[in-house]
Amino acid sequence: MLSDIEIAQQTKAEPITAIADKLAIPGEYLHAFGTTKAKVSLEFYNQVKNKPSGKLILVTGISPTPAGEGKSTVTVGLGDGLRKIGKKSAICLREPSLGPCFGIKGGAAGGGYSQVIPMEDINLHFTGDIHAVTTAHNLLSAMIDNHLQQGNELGMDVRRILWRRVLDMNDRALRNVSLGLGGIGNGVPRESGFDISVASEVMAVLCLAEDLNDLKERLGSMVIAQHKGGEMVRARDVKAHGAMTVLLKDALAPNLVQTLEGTPAFVHGGPFANIAHGCNSVVATKLALALSEYTVTEAGFGADLGAEKFMDIKCRKAGLTPSAVVIVCTARALKMHGGVPKGELGVENVDALKNGVGNLKQHIENLQRFGAPVVVALNHFTADTEAEVAVIQSKCAEWEVPLVVSEGWAKGGEGARALAEKVVETIDGSKGEFNYLYPDDMTLWEKMRTIAQKIYRADDIEATPVVRRRFDTLQDKGYGHLPICVAKTQYSFSADPALLGTPRGFTIPVRDIKLSAGAGFCVVLTGDIMTMPGLPKVPAAEKIDVDADGKVVGLF
Repeated sequence: MLSDIEIAQQTKAEPITAIADKLAIPGEYLHAFGTTKAKVSLEFYNQVKNKPSGKLILVTGISPTPAGEGKSTVTVGLGDGLRKIGKKSAICLREPSLGPCFGIKGGAAGGGYSQVIPMEDINLHFTGDIHAVTTAHNLLSAMIDNHLQQGNELGMDVRRILWRRVLDMNDRALRNVSLGLGGIGNGVPRESGFDISVASEVMAVLCLAEDLNDLKERLGSMVIAQHKGGEMVRARDVKAHGAMTVLLKDALAPNLVQTLEGTPAFVHGGPFANIAHGCNSVVATKLALALSEYTVTEAGFGADLGAEKFMDIKCRKAGLTPSAVVIVCTARALKMHGGVPKGELGVENVDALKNGVGNLKQHIENLQRFGAPVVVALNHFTADTEAEVAVIQSKCAEWEVPLVVSEGWAKGGEGARALAEKVVETIDGSKGEFNYLYPDDMTLWEKMRTIAQKIYRADDIEATPVVRRRFDTLQDKGYGHLPICVAKTQYSFSADPALLGTPRGFTIPVRDIKLSAGAGFCVVLTGDIMTMPGLPKVPAAEKIDVDADGKVVGLF
């Protein structure tokens, strides 16, 4: 059996100009990186962004497990499947972060015969967007410390510098660091730390900005510190936002690539869904909607994280409305939610599947709260038995939710043809009205409680008096209208990653709230979630190499 990277490397890609032709993008608006990837100029985006939009399809999943769910694979397969049935489709995905690629995942561009290519480029440096985010973020960090060194005219409290540094790598040793050591010529000593680049507010700003002016304004609005009196200091106060915009101006333009079958794919932006808002850029999504009948996009991790943030943050901010939601599940993952260890997932276990299928049901119910019609995609594995598939089919029939077995991994677009037909049929027959989970005028604390109770099924949320005062302070300062971006473990509805399935009788511990004024939301940290991941005992990097001919091996 061929690996994902071997399948990708054996596929002859079409010239990127031919892919652009499928969406009627003139060649003069392409900035090519070789022959198989390009950026589409913002000038062209501005010309077409207000055209009548196509249908937006969100792909999400159940709570992820080490068994894998395959959201990206289903997203790519569905895009190809829509082309198989004669629809003009485009795909929108996030850019993979180097940290997870070298950590656990080893790659994030789909799988099998439902991939986006060039797979190695997309998973590695690609067009340099994440590097640009890292550099812009750290330029601001350097200017903050320089301002302190040069006399601190703004009166920033060195104990309340909120802006850390970032690196696009999993490195737990950098979570907490001391800066400015070694004497007066090396800066002002203080404590700080590193986050992973995709958790940077700069990444969120890049993905939510709609043009360069919007980008610059959002960057300038980012809160970096507090005065000793508690007033906020912003990036524009240290005059960093102009230079940051310069570093990001090319990164704002969306990246065009293709699937193995030549379907156009925009891969742009990369915020994580467990510590950020988990969606690709607004620019890429709106461009795809303007140029295609159907745009298939993906939100990170389970629907309790990525999909909720897609609805309550991205759609709210960008004025988007999903026409349908596809939720991906596997028999393997549902058995794991039913108590089966990873090493025993290849053995038929109908009872465990019946116990674990409640995780799928809760995600379906959550998605239905938003008003968009839901279709379940059962991502098929060769070890799935007829009895196991029948359990999931019968449950979905009982819940009156359509289910389609998707075989995009093994058969590409042809394997997702039935899913494409069902999604189009569902969209055409839908009379639902899209809505958000909570209104803008609800308080920040009540928004967080609403997410916890309605999406996670928690009894309540709890926080120390200090954290409660931070909620109240942001509310009093006029930020109560902002949506909430929850930083929470992806593995459970609760804040405890060990509680699989559908836990009940728990409370969500709220550890902190942070204002992301440029992005336009408040980040609420729960449990033990970290904004700088660490590497596992055996990192994927140990298997990644290059052979004598320069060919990358071991990348998934």
